[in-house]
Amino acid sequence: LHDLFAVPFDEIAPMVEKSPAATRQLASRARRRVKGAPLVPEADLTRQRLVVDAFLAATRGGNFDALVTLLHPDVVLRADKAVVPTAAPILLRGADTVATSAMAAMQRARATAPALVDGVVGLAMAPLGRLFLVLGFTIEDGLITEIDIVAEPERLGALELAALDV
Repeated sequence: LHDLFAVPFDEIAPMVEKSPAATRQLASRARRRVKGAPLVPEADLTRQRLVVDAFLAATRGGNFDALVTLLHPDVVLRADKAVVPTAAPILLRGADTVATSAMAAMQRARATAPALVDGVVGLAMAPLGRLFLVLGFTIEDGLITEIDIVAEPERLGALELAALDV
C-alpha cells in the first residue's frame, strides 16, 4: 500500500494491527525479500536471539522481574482467537500486564523453542512435533516492543518457519 499507493504507514498500521514502526519494518522486509536480499543481518539475529532466549528463560523460570526488564514499558501483546477462545483477539498493553500473562503460560513455555519466524527470531511451540502456536517479537533497542501470538491454522501455515539451535 505504501509503495504502490503512497498510503502513509500511520494509516496502514491499524489495518495490520501493528505499530507504524513495525509496519515500516514489515514493508522493509518485504522489499528485501522481493530483491532476494537477506532479511535480517546476522548481527541483528544474534541480538534478537539474546533477548528472545532471555524472555523464554524468565518465563520458564517464573522470574517476573527479569521478564519486565526485557519488555518496553508500552509493549503490546496480540493473540489471535485460537490462542484463547474469545469473541475477539486478545490485546494487552504494558510491561506488567504482558509479564503477568507470560507468567500464566509458564507451563506452556516448557514446550517452546527458538525459531526463525518470517526471518526474525521468535518462538515456536510444537508439542509432540505438531506446531501449536508461534510467538513473533518486535525488538527495538534491546527491548521487546510487540509480541504477536499466532495459533490459527491458516495463519500458522502462512508463516515461514525454521528451527534454531537450542
